[in-house]
Amino acid sequence: MTVKLPPGWACATIGDIAIVNPTLSKASIPDDLDVSFVPMAAVTEISGQIDLSDVRPAGALKPKSYRSFVDGDVLVAKITPSMENGKAAVARGLENSIGFGSTEFHVLRPIDTMSSEYVFHYVVRERFRSEAVRAMTGSAGQLRDFLRTAPIPIAPVAEQSRIIAAIEQHFSRLDAAEASLADAMRKLVSFQRSAVAQLFDQADWPWTTLGEIAAIKGGVTKDSKRQSDPSYVEVPYLRVANVQRGYLDLSEVSRIRVPPAKAAQLALRTGDLLFNEGGDRDKLGRGWVWEGQIDDCIHQNHVFRARLSSGEFDPYFISVHGNTWGQRWFETHGKHTTNLATLNLTTLKSFPVPAPPLAEQRKVVAEFQSIRRSEDRLRTEISRAESHSDSLRRSILADSFSGKLVPQNPDDEPASVLLERIAASRAAKPARRRART
Repeated sequence: MTVKLPPGWACATIGDIAIVNPTLSKASIPDDLDVSFVPMAAVTEISGQIDLSDVRPAGALKPKSYRSFVDGDVLVAKITPSMENGKAAVARGLENSIGFGSTEFHVLRPIDTMSSEYVFHYVVRERFRSEAVRAMTGSAGQLRDFLRTAPIPIAPVAEQSRIIAAIEQHFSRLDAAEASLADAMRKLVSFQRSAVAQLFDQADWPWTTLGEIAAIKGGVTKDSKRQSDPSYVEVPYLRVANVQRGYLDLSEVSRIRVPPAKAAQLALRTGDLLFNEGGDRDKLGRGWVWEGQIDDCIHQNHVFRARLSSGEFDPYFISVHGNTWGQRWFETHGKHTTNLATLNLTTLKSFPVPAPPLAEQRKVVAEFQSIRRSEDRLRTEISRAESHSDSLRRSILADSFSGKLVPQNPDDEPASVLLERIAASRAAKPARRRART
């Protein structure tokens, strides 16, 4: 390591201070003992949080090739993109102090009094992850070797504790600030859209239904078996993810092969209304207006198209209505199952639509667009704040491992003594050390 370290610090490798993928004696674990099960999805990115709600009898897990670990071990994703995205954590609070989990984890077990949190914060740094990516060429074994040989600056044990406390204090403040901004955004969106929804409740307008004023059609279902059919044509198509509440996200538009007649039948026209069939509750009836952004674009079967048959309606007015007042209506009249909510064609045709004069419709649209602009401005500010927060986190971690985050204490036991103690322990009992739980 070329960086000059503060007095009392020492250079080492991760393999010097931690066992990589230590073994666990499964035979010593009773089959009826409850243990934690940790799939990759249970570990959040960067923050190191673990969902430990999945508890299972050890006997159901021991025969399988799951990775095993104990309280205090550091879990590091060994595959991309999970490793690149910072999937890592310290295993704390495991049921009966034992865990089994995804084989896509590497496990680091710090030795002696080496801090697990210190190791975690070092390996979750963006720079470390970038270096790990460069060291990998598709083999998990190569990442394992990288972990063993990767250099790590070692602070005295007492200073490690001070560093971790300082990191957690700084990060807690940043987390609170980010949560406050996100909460402000949710409240703003809810308040403003509720205000628009009340316009539809209070106005003395005549009403009709969507089915009376528009031709509504479902989209294409992908036929995987016939995607290579030479008679088919390839066209872009909109998925549920493209159809957001009050706008279209066209950053990623998929393509599909369909019969030419089907492509012509489902081709979107400027002014077409789009409504999502559902999924989770927020997707139910979510939609916006097609503005002809992509030639020959069609829509999938989970997105309904409503094509107005009368010039008496502004399509944006109906979409604003669907995204505000209609959100409550869709939730009430949609079909609900466990974790899912859906609309069918019959329900969407019966969706009530107010019919004010065009001039009043356009006033409502202008009000909604003003709201959207204020939401966009706040989103921009939140994005800037998050970027600043990320920069601060990187700076905090950089200072942490260069001795700049907390002051040194000359009375601390030097890190070299810790390394000597670890080396002596491993030399004296290598086999037992590698096999112990």
